[in-house]
Amino acid sequence: MGNLAYKNEYHDVYEETHNGQTVAMSPSPGINHVIAADNIVGIFKNHLTGRPCRAFGQLNVYLTDNDIFIPDAMIVCDKNLIKQNGIHGAPDLVAEVLSPSTAKNDKGYKKQIYEQCGVKEYWLVDTANHSVEVYSLQDKKLEFDNVYAIYPDYVVTYMTETERNGLKYKFTPAFFPEMIIDLEKVFEGMV
Repeated sequence: MGNLAYKNEYHDVYEETHNGQTVAMSPSPGINHVIAADNIVGIFKNHLTGRPCRAFGQLNVYLTDNDIFIPDAMIVCDKNLIKQNGIHGAPDLVAEVLSPSTAKNDKGYKKQIYEQCGVKEYWLVDTANHSVEVYSLQDKKLEFDNVYAIYPDYVVTYMTETERNGLKYKFTPAFFPEMIIDLEKVFEGMV
């Protein structure tokens, strides 16, 4: 298996392998995509300092003979999966920042393969809506857990008191109960 990223005269082009077929990723993600992905990797790294798990971003993940993905952010706790050319096996947590060109695969095929390979927690991060949709592995299935979002003030104004009281701007990953994810930090610095 070759290098999945290559450079042309203008920019890096990233490709993944889905069911043995080459799938071009967005060659140049938007600035908010990059900011959110970097923020998530930073949050993971800060939390995992001194612990056996490691945080990574934009690294080849070899899941099956026919499926090689490049997630935006991930946590890997089994050091035996970490090789010179990437991660060989399922990360414990994967976060994909949605882009118009990749959202269908992130929500469909990639979620299915992550599930089959045993990823314990899967996030779909939407920079346009400042939300994180969380799925956790239960009985070998990535089941919907919750959506956490920062709502604009004009939306909150029209919510009932019960709805406002139910808003959560912080959450705890199911498989990392000591970690607190603050949505303000996930989307901090976006333009």
